[in-house]
Amino acid sequence: QVQLVESGGGLVQAGGSLRLSCAASGLTFSSYNMGWFRQAPGKEREFVAAIRWTGSNTYYADSVKGRCTISRENAKNTVYLQMNSLKPEDTAVYYCAATGTVYYRSAVSYQYWGQGTQVTVSS
Repeated sequence: QVQLVESGGGLVQAGGSLRLSCAASGLTFSSYNMGWFRQAPGKEREFVAAIRWTGSNTYYADSVKGRCTISRENAKNTVYLQMNSLKPEDTAVYYCAATGTVYYRSAVSYQYWGQGTQVTVSS
């Protein structure tokens, strides 16, 4: 059974930082491309960042480019999202997901999802 478990969310002031982690089990982690998505209340789930299975390529939404860094440790079956200079508009539930495709920006391309971790940024 595949499990993706996010952690690291919380309440932070604008301008602060958080590091999200996603621990994977039940799949060959090093064979999957991994992504982070977020969903704010009343809004659709949106792409945040993705990283290729090798770790050699990363992709970001324009809204977080320059403020977020995605990384992975295949030996630990874990993917991370370092978020800096957080803004109130970053408030959302953040999900990690795994895909065997190269369509990193599309949520429908991801086969496995975590349950999410709440990030709240106060102004």
